[in-house]
Amino acid sequence: TNQWFLPAVRGDIPPGCAAHGFVCDGTRILVFGGMVEYGRYSNDLYELQASRWLWKKVKPQAPSNGSPPCPRLGHSFSLYGNKCYLFGGLANESEDSNNNIPRYLNDFYELELQHGSGVVGWSIPVTKGILPSPRESHTAIVYCRKDVGSPKMYIFGGMCGCRLNDLWELDIETMTWSRPETKGTVPLPRSLHTANVIGNKMYVFGGWVPQSTGGEISTPDGEWKCTGSFSYLNLDTTEWIGLISDCQEDKSNLLPGPRAGHCAVAVGTRLYIWSGRDGYRKAWNNQVCCKDLWYLDTERPQAPSQVQLIRATTNSFQLKWDEVPTVEGYLLQLHADSPVPPVAGIPGTGIPETSVLSSQGGCSLRQSPQSLPSVPYPEMKVDHPSQTNNLIPNNVQVALSSSSKVEGKEKIAAPENKVTQETMKNHADATGFRESNAPSHLPVCTSSAQTSANVGELHDLDKQSVNPDASVSSTVSSTQTMVTQQAVKTESSSTNGAVVKDETSLTTFNSKSEAAETAYVMPSTRVNTGQTNDSQSSRAPQRPPAPVKTRDRRWCDVGIFKNNSAVVNQFYLLPEETMNINSKTEGADVPDYRLLKKQDLFPGTVYRFRVAAINGCGIGPFSKISEFKTCIPGFPGAPSTVKITKSVDCIHLSWEPPASPSGNILEYSAYLAIRSTQLQENPSQLVFMRIYCGLKTSCIVTAAQLSNAHVDYSSRPAIVFRISAKNERGYGPATQVRWLQGKVTVTHS
Repeated sequence: TNQWFLPAVRGDIPPGCAAHGFVCDGTRILVFGGMVEYGRYSNDLYELQASRWLWKKVKPQAPSNGSPPCPRLGHSFSLYGNKCYLFGGLANESEDSNNNIPRYLNDFYELELQHGSGVVGWSIPVTKGILPSPRESHTAIVYCRKDVGSPKMYIFGGMCGCRLNDLWELDIETMTWSRPETKGTVPLPRSLHTANVIGNKMYVFGGWVPQSTGGEISTPDGEWKCTGSFSYLNLDTTEWIGLISDCQEDKSNLLPGPRAGHCAVAVGTRLYIWSGRDGYRKAWNNQVCCKDLWYLDTERPQAPSQVQLIRATTNSFQLKWDEVPTVEGYLLQLHADSPVPPVAGIPGTGIPETSVLSSQGGCSLRQSPQSLPSVPYPEMKVDHPSQTNNLIPNNVQVALSSSSKVEGKEKIAAPENKVTQETMKNHADATGFRESNAPSHLPVCTSSAQTSANVGELHDLDKQSVNPDASVSSTVSSTQTMVTQQAVKTESSSTNGAVVKDETSLTTFNSKSEAAETAYVMPSTRVNTGQTNDSQSSRAPQRPPAPVKTRDRRWCDVGIFKNNSAVVNQFYLLPEETMNINSKTEGADVPDYRLLKKQDLFPGTVYRFRVAAINGCGIGPFSKISEFKTCIPGFPGAPSTVKITKSVDCIHLSWEPPASPSGNILEYSAYLAIRSTQLQENPSQLVFMRIYCGLKTSCIVTAAQLSNAHVDYSSRPAIVFRISAKNERGYGPATQVRWLQGKVTVTHS
């Protein structure tokens, strides 16, 4: 939301302090030391449990080989694994806080943490090599190469009477200090800067640097100023790369202003920069604090998860995919099995070169508003940074973030309201099914290549419900799992005493949040338990797939979406001159949708989907491919408002009947995912056993049946049910419910 909020904290709330040490370990935050008031420093350690907003003052054990850390400010406090590393800082030699006698420190401590909450104690590691010189207001980061498992801590810059720009390395495994040799232009000496690791790069921004006059840097006791310079150190090659120079002009205010004492945090591949002070104003006799928030996209976003089907109708899909952190939007594309006629005379217009959604590589730096207004879906507003690419070397792109009423904006034309957004706020609904070309039989235990289901999650409470038609339901998890469906012919197959005829559906579903397959194009499976009658003669002939020319198999844009969900009933037709383009490569231009014609979805048609995330650096790679089919008219919908009531020796399932366009509902079937050897061979495919078939809209699941249930761990542990309805046309889409479990003991029979 990009909105600040003030949490209601409780517990041992620490006093306000400056220049403290701060680390984040999961949902807990540790704060050590800092200046409580001028001349009075702290060596207290506080822990904040952010999940409960609970502060606690912790008292670590003193080291066995020395004294605990003295009160200090401007130290570094770095986390790696279950240990924090404290280095340096500034202490007050005087016992009188009004008589400040500064002492720069270069002591080194290790703090062992307990899992989840609490600490063990301080220790003073025995190190080798030459210790870095005393300093404060430096930076320290920890980096571990993927191919070499030895973590290293890097200390850069700081203050010790004068500013520093030396780089130190500590091998945490051997506790050996060294001075690595670097290449490139070393940043100016500085203090009160920030350093953050993203990938294999340490990004250094801002701080106090020497004032240069006439091209010469001032002496150590000369004038100093705040800087907005920006560099990174490649930690694998130890080469410095300058991104924004100290003397670079920024007349359009497209870059963060010079500052020191700011804070910076990396979220994924995005770096956020907040506040700081931009120097001293003699006329005002005070320092001027910044109040702006910026972020830097350092690379294109990663590929999202596969597109997941929440609901299918005869002419639309309700889709979602897992969120990719720190992105501007998503480009959704589809690919139809049947050829789509090209459109003549429509030019393909790319985004203007000045747009932040550039196809070029590099970084993009943008200012983030304090309260980001909602963007009309599925349009995506971006700013128009004038001559952005000429401002910064090395393909660093700079722009302001989308906000309300900013002059000079470019708007990416997006689909009209026929392609609409539905935010999945704990929402589950019915999906369509796919008709098989080949016949099959319905046994007691069923398994098929694909499934279509309405996905919901129920917690292990006495009574809960899933209402697919409700926009908000507190009992349904917003985490959905991709599902597709396959309908198959069955003939006189006796299951649990019930004779099943006509058409029904066999289901499994992919239990992984991201499936291993790149597409769901699988033949129907035939399962025979030997319980079928001899009079099986009405098998449907297998229909060969319609031939599709390679040149017609191309991806079409559905549009750009702000959020990670969409209802799709149209897509954009490509112009004739781009007819031979089979796929959109990473970073390719997004066409001007205002100039493209739209095509409606057809009933009973298979469509393939893929999605790519977009940030300031451009369009990232596409997800793996998902395949779904629109419904065939006449079949019943999915049962809704599923309720689970738990008793001592069984559970009670109930549901509301769905709409049935073709006659009355003839029967319902309920299925339970069970353990099987097939699951061990292919854990992504669940195997279902039918536990009910009848006209009632409720059934009992016995303890004996539950004892054979498979506990799905694709997200939170859950027992999976599926319920579908049948009319004279056959079985419609299923409602699939994940009944969330607590701590589950897994037993293997």
